[in-house]
Amino acid sequence: MGGYVVRRLLLTIPIMLGVALVCFMLVHLSPGDPLVSVLPPDASQALREQMISLYGFDQPYVVQFFKWLFNALQGNLGTSIATGRPVIDEVLVAAVNSLRLAVLATLLGFCFGSLFGFVAGYFQNSWIDKLASMLSIFGVSVPHYWLGMVLVIIFASQLYWLPATGGGPTGSDGWQWNWDHLQYMILPAITLSVIPTGIISRTVRAVVAETLAQEFIVGLRARGLGEAAVFRHVVKNAAPTALAVMGLQLGYLMGGSILVETVFSWPGTGLLLNTAIFQRDMPLLQGSIWVLALFFVSLNLCVDIFQALLDPRIERS
Repeated sequence: MGGYVVRRLLLTIPIMLGVALVCFMLVHLSPGDPLVSVLPPDASQALREQMISLYGFDQPYVVQFFKWLFNALQGNLGTSIATGRPVIDEVLVAAVNSLRLAVLATLLGFCFGSLFGFVAGYFQNSWIDKLASMLSIFGVSVPHYWLGMVLVIIFASQLYWLPATGGGPTGSDGWQWNWDHLQYMILPAITLSVIPTGIISRTVRAVVAETLAQEFIVGLRARGLGEAAVFRHVVKNAAPTALAVMGLQLGYLMGGSILVETVFSWPGTGLLLNTAIFQRDMPLLQGSIWVLALFFVSLNLCVDIFQALLDPRIERS
């Protein structure tokens, strides 16, 4: 097991360096003026050149990249052009808010997706299987930002049951795990959980159906084992795959919730990325993408290791 962990750790190093390079290239090679948010339209050429030199945009891309990478490895992601605050401070606050929302959405998706998947797998080709499959297809196909707006119209504008937007009664500051704050998470969490529910459901259904067709299941039933014992064996075979999909979905929700967080004005990384894009705040945009990429790679590493603990066959392969 130790050798497997070491190999996976060594593989993450070139992946992180590659992500840093791609992140830097995408941000710096995109069109637009990076100083548009701090310079007035009538700024003089001398002031513009001074600001370009201050942020190091006048240096070659190679020098900029290695300087940024050296600072990033020490936890220094630069200073936001728009706000003047350290990028790491803004990104960490937003990442914590996104993580709260993503974890809740992933847990909802895992619970309902696993339920639909196991039921559909056990009752193959029945009306239950068709209903679960239809719900899964709906979850994968529906645009989540559209679903978010529909939920806002129904539960916030019409029924007045839940707040429409925001991160809490006082914004993103002073978060507490109580109803006053949790009610702001319900609608965005449900919206984000729809896609993981559909993906996990289809994945679990396929694994359960394949496992039930295996010869060892027939042998277990022939030995007189009850359905409860057979179900435990099915769960053990389906758990690694479901866990891997769950980990991937958590990573996707952390970085792919920009539209949902914008719809609900949730103060997470999605809303931060949206703001950085429109303000052309290159240090903030680059730092946000870098932190999200590191989170995604680290999460996949943890999932791979946990999978190997659940299923030793993965380590041997």
